[in-house]
Amino acid sequence: MILYPAIDLKDGQCVRLLHGEMDKATVFGDDPAAQAAEFEAAGCEWVHLVDLNGAFAGEPVNAAAVEAILRRIEVPAQLGGGIRDMATIEAWLSRGLARVILGTVAVENPALVRDAARAFPGKVAVGIDARNGRVATKGWAEETDILVTDLARSFEDAGVAAIIYTDILRDGAMTGPNVEATEALARAVTIPVIASGGVSSLADLVTLRDTGVIAGAISGRALYDGAIDLPAALAALRA
Repeated sequence: MILYPAIDLKDGQCVRLLHGEMDKATVFGDDPAAQAAEFEAAGCEWVHLVDLNGAFAGEPVNAAAVEAILRRIEVPAQLGGGIRDMATIEAWLSRGLARVILGTVAVENPALVRDAARAFPGKVAVGIDARNGRVATKGWAEETDILVTDLARSFEDAGVAAIIYTDILRDGAMTGPNVEATEALARAVTIPVIASGGVSSLADLVTLRDTGVIAGAISGRALYDGAIDLPAALAALRA
């Protein structure tokens, strides 16, 4: 299982939100590129980036910070937030991004996800963010009646590289991931599923790993706070 350290970008800074609320942001640093380099130096195989402002604006906002990160690291990076048309997808991939994460458009324009996945094999992931099993969009500000599993299954034949499943109520709360829901999703689809939201200890990572079906886990606050020892976590997941 791959550990994806998270760098959430708000106004050019590294932050973490509580339950996805922009007014509940904790700033962890003002040099995202340096933070990404630290994760790479520690042995991380990927870096997970989120343009929080972009998720609300519907277009890239923290592009300068993302580009600085891409110039600084050699490991692949994936980015979500405000990527809602083919031109933006093409632009990011041409700048060296390894994978784009499509969230809101997966609900509003699923044809775009399919077109992008065909045009860029292995480089398009779907981000599914949910409260109580139902999908939320537009930076988690709008809730739908769509069930997580139904949305995921609708992309089974699309060639999507991964599904990133975030339990919003766990995100940034340091309360542990929703292992049951994430495992159920991973067993319901053949697309690799990456867990996000609430991963706050080495025990959480081991529990996710031991399901045998979850492909990766994203963690942010716990790495910044020191609740997860990064070298120990990477060693455990490679064992």
